[in-house]
Amino acid sequence: MTGDFATLLDLFDAVVRLHGDREAFVHADRRMSFREWATAADAVAGWLIDEHHVQRGDVVGIRMPSGIDYAIAYQAIIRAGAISTGVNPRLGATETNHILGTCDPRFVFEGLPTVDVASGDPLRRRVALTDTDPLAIVWTGGTTGLPKGAIFDHGCLRAMTLGAAPLSEPGDRRLSPLPFSHVGAMTRVWDELQHVITTIVVTTPWTASDALALIDSERVTVSQGVPTQYRMMLDHPDLAKTDVSSLRIAGIGASRIPPELVAEMRERLGCPVVVRYASTESCLATGTRLDDSDDVICNTVGRPNGDVEMRLDGRDETSGVGTVCLRSRATMRGYWNEPELTADAIDDDGWLHTGDLGWIGDDGNLRLVGRQTEMYIRGGNNVYPIEVENCLGAHPDVAAAAVLGIPVDDRLGEIGVLFVVPAADREPQLDDVRDFVRARLASYKAPDCLAVVGGLPLTSIGKVDKRALRPLAEKEALRWTR
Repeated sequence: MTGDFATLLDLFDAVVRLHGDREAFVHADRRMSFREWATAADAVAGWLIDEHHVQRGDVVGIRMPSGIDYAIAYQAIIRAGAISTGVNPRLGATETNHILGTCDPRFVFEGLPTVDVASGDPLRRRVALTDTDPLAIVWTGGTTGLPKGAIFDHGCLRAMTLGAAPLSEPGDRRLSPLPFSHVGAMTRVWDELQHVITTIVVTTPWTASDALALIDSERVTVSQGVPTQYRMMLDHPDLAKTDVSSLRIAGIGASRIPPELVAEMRERLGCPVVVRYASTESCLATGTRLDDSDDVICNTVGRPNGDVEMRLDGRDETSGVGTVCLRSRATMRGYWNEPELTADAIDDDGWLHTGDLGWIGDDGNLRLVGRQTEMYIRGGNNVYPIEVENCLGAHPDVAAAAVLGIPVDDRLGEIGVLFVVPAADREPQLDDVRDFVRARLASYKAPDCLAVVGGLPLTSIGKVDKRALRPLAEKEALRWTR
C-alpha cells in the first residue's frame, strides 16, 4: 500500500477498499479478512461508546489472550478515539494492579461483548483523529521495577514502518509468537496494514510442533522467534516432514546466537536469518541485513533501521562502551502519567537513553554488552553479565546461563553468581567454567559462584527474570569463599 495516510484508520480504509477480502489473521480454526476485522471493530466501537460512554482520549484495557478477539478489541478502541492498553494475562496481581491503577481505564476487555459483529460499517468514522493522537500504551517488562507505560501515537506506528524491511514485504504471511500486548505486536499494526500482511498466530503455550505445522499448512513466509525456539524447532522430529519452502526470511530476537545455529537455520529452513534489536520505548532501533556474515549476525544487533539515529553517551575510552541513545519519530511520546521518568528517559533534544550498554565497531554495527542496571563492579573492574552469558553460550555443558552481581565485602565489592541450565547429560563444574571464561575474557569476568538449576525464570514477555533470581543469588554469595 502506498499513499499519504495521516492516521491508522485512513490506511485501514484504503486496505478495506483495495484488499478487503485478503486474510488478516489466522488463529486455530478461525480466519478473518481485513474487511471483517474493520466491520467487527466498528460494531464493538459503537458498543464501547453507547454502553460505556468511551470518549476520545479515554483509556481502555485489553486483558485477553493473543488472537483474533484481541485484534478486534484493539481496533475497536482506536475507532472509538480511545487509547488501548494491553494487560498480559500472564502478569501477576501486583503488576496487573499497578498497570490498571496507573492508567485508570474506563473499561477493560476480558472478552468480546455479545454484539452482532457483522452489523458494523468497516468505513465508518466515529471520531476525527490526527497523527498525534495517542492510540496505545505498551508496558515495559518490569525486570528492574514495576512496569512503565510507553505511549505511542499514529505517527509513531507510521515511522516504525520505515524500518520494517526486510521482515516485511507486500503479501507476507507472518508467524506471530509474541503476546499481542508486547511492543512487537501493538506497534506493528500500521506495518501489517501497509504491507497487507496475514498474521498467523501461534497458539499459547508455544510449541515447536505447532509452529512447524503452521509454517507448512499456512505457507508462512516470515518466521519469528528467539534462539531457544528455533533450537527446539530444528531438533523436533516434525521438521523432517515440514515443507519450509515458503519461508523467505527468519527473524530472531536480540540475544546471542551461536554461529552453528545460524548456519543450521539457513541450511534447514532454506532462508536468510536477520537479527533485530529494539526496546519497548524505542519501538524501532537496529537490525542486521540480508547479506551480513554469520559473524555479524551472531555477535551484533546490526545498524539503525528506518529514520533511527544512534549515538553512545558516556563512552569509556578504553573499551568504547557507552549508553545506547536513539532518536526517531517511532520512539514513544513518553511514559503514561510519569513526567519525571519521561524526562529521565528522553532528553530535550529527543534522544532516548535506553539504559543498554554497547559499542559500535568500524563496520557500524552495534554490539550490546548489557544493561546499566545489570553491570557490577568486581575489584574495581566493570563486568557486563551479557558478555559472560554470551561466552558461555559456546560451552558444551551449558544450555542456558544467567549472571548476577552480588555485593560481598568492601575490598572486592561484588562477585558474579552464575546460574546454569545444564546441557543434556552434562554436569557443569565451577572450575571448568571459570577456566573457559578466562580463556576468552578478562580473568576478573569469570564467575565466582555456580548454581545448577533446571530452568531460568522468565518474565511474561519471555526475558530472563533476574529480579526473581536475586534472592537465590544472594544465598549463593553467602557460601562464597576467596
